[in-house]
Amino acid sequence: MKTIVLVHGFWVTPRSWEHWIDRYQRAGYHVIAPAYPGFEVEVEALNADPTPIAEVTTPAIISHLESVVGALDEPPIIIGHSAGGAFTQVLLDHGFGAAGVAINSAATEGVLVTPPTQIKSTFPVLKNPANRHKAVGLTPEQWKYTFGNTFTEEESLDLYQRYHVPASGRILWDSVLANFQPGPQDIHVDYHNDNRAPLLFVSGGEDHLMPPSVQRSNAKHYKSSKTITEIKEYEGMGHLLPAQKGWEKVADDVLAWAVEHAGWPAATHGPRTAI
Repeated sequence: MKTIVLVHGFWVTPRSWEHWIDRYQRAGYHVIAPAYPGFEVEVEALNADPTPIAEVTTPAIISHLESVVGALDEPPIIIGHSAGGAFTQVLLDHGFGAAGVAINSAATEGVLVTPPTQIKSTFPVLKNPANRHKAVGLTPEQWKYTFGNTFTEEESLDLYQRYHVPASGRILWDSVLANFQPGPQDIHVDYHNDNRAPLLFVSGGEDHLMPPSVQRSNAKHYKSSKTITEIKEYEGMGHLLPAQKGWEKVADDVLAWAVEHAGWPAATHGPRTAI
């Protein structure tokens, strides 16, 4: 059975993939949604004690994801959301995966586009350097702007209560500082890597945290003519695209793209929507 690996982002946990896990399993795939080191407990437990979030590092996350993907019998399709999209790019650059999809991806090193909505979205963490040593949560109002701008007030609050956990101040601060430090940093990729698996960027047109301009800039950084790098934008979709109305079509679209570019046989059963 072919394997799909789903990589979550910050301020959420693998629970944010719950709908996609079920859909891809019913389509006949083995699906793994690994947690970051220390995130293996439920959302409620992480909110009660966010110590693992404050202590986690980018190298530890990448090393853990590489151990999970590297232990599989054959390269999987890797799909990452937000920070998980950046980790997906790193995994592909390191030789893992048959194909990858980065959804509303955080930028890899060297992407300098910072739209005003992104500055506002990350301000709760970046407003204070002391947050570098903390796990920093969002208020329901901050979540509504950053994750829930395409949902109603009630829907956004429900999603906040189900998915929200604090994010690592250390990693967010390090990602900002990386572009001002010499040499490769934690989220470095080789944009000229000819051997990287095919990569698709998926962008939500209404995403405040990682807007389309960030996705377009990140995609344009890839220079190799021997690999496939594409971008697809979904109008009306926000940052929490995996939970937004219409997510089924996006899930099917990206799976169809990844299956084709991984050279896998097309799924013959399970849920499908028109593409």
